[in-house]
Amino acid sequence: MTMERQTRHERVRTPRNASSLSLGRIIHKYLSKNGPKAVRTSAVGSSIVRNIMKIVFLSVLIAVGTLCPVGSSVAADTIPPVGTADLKPAKPSGPQIEFDSLVYDFGKTNAGTLVKHEFMFTNTGTATLQITDVRPGCGCTTAGAWDKSVEPGKTGIIPLQYNSTGYVGPVAKTATVTCNDPAHSNLVLRIQGTIWKPIEVTQQMAVFNVLSDSQTNEIKTVRITSMMDEPITLSDLQVSSNNAFRAELKTVHPGKEFELQITAAAPFTATNPVAVPITMKTSSPKMPTVNVTAYLTVRSPVTISPAEVALPPGKLSGSMGISLMVRNEGATPLSLSDLKVDYPGAEIRLTETVPGRVFSLALTLPEGFQLKEDQKAAITMKSNHPKFPMITIPVIQKHPSYFPNPAQSAAAKLVPGSSK
Repeated sequence: MTMERQTRHERVRTPRNASSLSLGRIIHKYLSKNGPKAVRTSAVGSSIVRNIMKIVFLSVLIAVGTLCPVGSSVAADTIPPVGTADLKPAKPSGPQIEFDSLVYDFGKTNAGTLVKHEFMFTNTGTATLQITDVRPGCGCTTAGAWDKSVEPGKTGIIPLQYNSTGYVGPVAKTATVTCNDPAHSNLVLRIQGTIWKPIEVTQQMAVFNVLSDSQTNEIKTVRITSMMDEPITLSDLQVSSNNAFRAELKTVHPGKEFELQITAAAPFTATNPVAVPITMKTSSPKMPTVNVTAYLTVRSPVTISPAEVALPPGKLSGSMGISLMVRNEGATPLSLSDLKVDYPGAEIRLTETVPGRVFSLALTLPEGFQLKEDQKAAITMKSNHPKFPMITIPVIQKHPSYFPNPAQSAAAKLVPGSSK
């Protein structure tokens, strides 16, 4: 009896054929043999639970060992070794361009300096490298004579020059390089840095755009700042002999910051744009003079668009409609009346789009309209503006005789002569 129970316990602990039995079959077999006896005492019941847990644990270990054998030489042998030769990149085929650097930072330089730099590159490919074009991004940057053909393993240069005149503050200028490298056919070179001026002027040109009927002076302020450590003084302010402008210099921070006030004086009678230079001297040898330009444009308060009606030569094959517009920028609202067009059958219609400010004109010309060579036509209207009591819009048409026959003109230039 003792031997039978011992054998049964050993069979429960390490069942040799557990790997071929399902977990449910093992538990069912155990309970069928031990279940009736196990219900007699709670101690025996606890023993059954512990044995079932052992069976579950052993079954999991067996399953894991079967699916994932530890230290299997077959799994290791199936992984092919990686050779060091496979890690080396393949040598490129054809030309290949490689720059030492695509960016040149010149740091800080004075305005007006010519910044020059040679971009160096190497042909790291296996065929001749051809540099076909170098295109700067703007007119201030130019390209010098570059190496157009570079053999494998050799180096070349692309010289660029940047003219910093007129620039202040951070700048970045580019040039595009075109070559026969299939992987880098277009590369962008960049020159960058900061342009420094000893004395900075906020605007080199003070622009005035005024109406002819304005009675108020216009004032523009230009700020002048010294960027140097030592203080400066400004003196000898000069305005070119012109009654259109006056200038006054004020100190904001002694030795450091100044304001130049430029006044365009009314009344504004100029019919053409006026440009007047304003100069002053400084105490610094780095920038002995400061120059500013005052620019004045006088506009008419009443404008017409288009200013004239231009027709093609010859008779009109059908009626023609033409649109025009009258704008008023003056202080007083505009009123138009008594519209006329001095051609039989022509009509003109007025629409006030914006009261007192914008007017639309619709001109209709009849079929067969044609002006004689010496005939004149116009659209006329009255207005309440004191400077423009009558507004006239010419209607013009080139006569066919104005356009000479090219063949006849060429023949007229041929002069017979004797051949020698």
